[in-house]
Amino acid sequence: MIANYGFEDGSGSYYIAIDTHNCTECNERGCLESCQKKVFEMALNDWDEEVAIIKKDNCNKLKSICAGCKPLIDRPELLPCEKACSFRSIVHTW
Repeated sequence: MIANYGFEDGSGSYYIAIDTHNCTECNERGCLESCQKKVFEMALNDWDEEVAIIKKDNCNKLKSICAGCKPLIDRPELLPCEKACSFRSIVHTW
């Protein structure tokens, strides 16, 4: 299942999608350590499997929280959380 966290406003759509199926296979939890702003946390999904989620308080602020990692110019191919995820379960869309 793909879980989408984020928001839309007049300036656009700002989401982080997490492939929870792939996330359950991971034991490294690199996304937690790689995010300087600590937007991720672990939680149980509907099947009592531990997966990464975006903290509820951060969902409506992703554009500003992630701005340091996702600049408008000279943007890296993969953001730190995407790079740290060996299963490529995390995707930023904006």
